[in-house]
Amino acid sequence: MTATDYLNSLNQRYLSIHRKKEDFFWETYMGISDDHDGSTKAETEWNQFLSASSQITELKKQIEMAKSLTDPDEKNQTLIGLKGWLATFQAHALESEQAQTLKAELIKFEADLFEKKQNYVMTYVDEDGKDAEGSLPVLGANIRTSANENVRQTSHQALLDLEQWLLQNGFLELVKLRNKFAKSLGYDNFFDYSIVKTEQMTTAELFTILDDFEARTKDSHRNSVNRLVEAMGPQSLQGHNFVFSFSGDAMRDFDPYVPFSQSLRRWVESFGRLNIDYSGAELTLDLLDRKGKYQNGFCHGPVPAFYDQGNWVAAKVNFTSNAKPDQVGSGYDGINTLFHEGGHAAHFSNVKMNAPCFSQEFAPTSMAYAETQSMFCDSLLGDADWLKQYAFDAKGNVVPDAVIKSMIDSKQPFRAYIERSILVVPYFERALYQLNDDELSAETVTQLARAMENKILDLECSPRPLMAIPHLLSDESACSYQGYLLANMAVYQTRAYFTEKFGYLTDNPEIGPLLAKHYWNRGNSVNHNATIVSLTGEGFNAKYLADECNLSAEQAWEIEKEKISALQSRSRADVASLNASINIVDGANQIASNLRSDSDMCREFEQYIVSTYGR
Repeated sequence: MTATDYLNSLNQRYLSIHRKKEDFFWETYMGISDDHDGSTKAETEWNQFLSASSQITELKKQIEMAKSLTDPDEKNQTLIGLKGWLATFQAHALESEQAQTLKAELIKFEADLFEKKQNYVMTYVDEDGKDAEGSLPVLGANIRTSANENVRQTSHQALLDLEQWLLQNGFLELVKLRNKFAKSLGYDNFFDYSIVKTEQMTTAELFTILDDFEARTKDSHRNSVNRLVEAMGPQSLQGHNFVFSFSGDAMRDFDPYVPFSQSLRRWVESFGRLNIDYSGAELTLDLLDRKGKYQNGFCHGPVPAFYDQGNWVAAKVNFTSNAKPDQVGSGYDGINTLFHEGGHAAHFSNVKMNAPCFSQEFAPTSMAYAETQSMFCDSLLGDADWLKQYAFDAKGNVVPDAVIKSMIDSKQPFRAYIERSILVVPYFERALYQLNDDELSAETVTQLARAMENKILDLECSPRPLMAIPHLLSDESACSYQGYLLANMAVYQTRAYFTEKFGYLTDNPEIGPLLAKHYWNRGNSVNHNATIVSLTGEGFNAKYLADECNLSAEQAWEIEKEKISALQSRSRADVASLNASINIVDGANQIASNLRSDSDMCREFEQYIVSTYGR
């Protein structure tokens, strides 16, 4: 067997193991299957494959063999693929038997906790004064948009109750087990281990960036909080009141212009005009909230895109949102998640390398790098020119300038808060995993969560209590939330570059191909900073996001007015094909597909949503 043969064989072995694991993952997380034992077994098999240290020894041997290949092109391509696999195995390898045993124990423990949490019911008091079940997206939308304070208060209490349920049902034991695992690998704690694994930097290096951002945005955030208290009283800072106090009315006025029934069409048209091509991928979208379904949007690729011995293997990608179309605020939340996860799917469908290891969301893929792609796409939804092109009510009326301005007036003063609500998570997780086992009690951890929320958010309790965030429970996303903030820093650097180069973002057909060329095609064969340098000519810089946070509402509105005005002087791009096979499902039921056309798919989806939810 030549080194090239070994690479091809390794690619196929991984595809088989990975596909099995991902199919189980999708069915259990969507609530289609309750075969949690089968899912745990497949997850364990996948982890054992990636964590076997013997793979590193063999790959180094094969790399040396590849250097003697006589065909220059074959030699170069084989070395690229083998080195990609070496980086992947080095990111996952567990050399000691103890670490491998602990990892298997962690997978089993997380699966059991996930199953228990699936069966945990959260309730709130609805508008009619009746007890109602509420998923995380429903409770979050209530807290942000319900004009009924009792609805907001009981929804927020449900999140606090979830925190205490988790603390009594395994979260503390999970933290202990994760720390034990990390220490078996030579790290002080699980947070330190995760930062090296997900971002290839130390905790100290990460917090040099985070502390700088915290300092840059502290004053504007605190000033906004103080002004809110002066205007609306100290009760406005309560967890169930805070976000509604500054955005509730504006969001209710905006809501009719972004019905979820139109979200699929908006995604198809907007991404099509950006000239984003999915390279023949098969996409499955499960977009609606339901009992038993995982309560957070995500994107996973059961089949990673790659060139298999020169032949293109198109990606198979699943992504999900948790829309409840008949709830105020849920339409915009749903379309935001659709754009976000659709951005992930575009990225992973366009990695044009010669091994599947380059096109997946796991290490050595940086979370910040992966989230840059998705968050760039969902950032477009806040642009006034995007809203003027895509936000229409049921009668076809475009969203008025006054509604856009009202949203800016209410939210821009709290732009720093929005980013700091991401920032608070790594501050909490770092402190959490630094606790000794004997310090890990429900009372101590609750106090720590509230103290961090007070320190970073200037609130006694966050509208979204820290331990209610689902990322903290999952192995893939625990201690990685800072990736969203690092990504948003890159997003605003990217937006600044495109704005400087072209003058606009919405419907710009130049953007899709440039993202593919500089950010997507090489996958994780290059690091996050290198992709930014490739596109913008400048290294990673947090300044652009900090500057965005520190704009006044008046400054932000002037920028958006210019975007609206510029629409009059530019022609609109045609809607290019997404070049994807798309299926829209609700659990095991298919709602729509683009087998005939994208237009038919959108119409089928709209009819289903309107007939089921009324809007």
